[in-house]
Amino acid sequence: MNTAPITSWEGAEAYFTFADKPALLVAITLVGIGVCVWTIASMAIHENKAYKDM
Repeated sequence: MNTAPITSWEGAEAYFTFADKPALLVAITLVGIGVCVWTIASMAIHENKAYKDM
């Protein structure tokens, strides 16, 4: 059952190489979430320390 409207890759502007690897997509998402949480936590620690030093 081939219902995709794409018949050729010519003229494609973007294609996703990890679309068939859900474990890799989950890993990349978790890394992104981890970076965001780390950034917010380190910012809060820095701000608390700077406020105490004032």
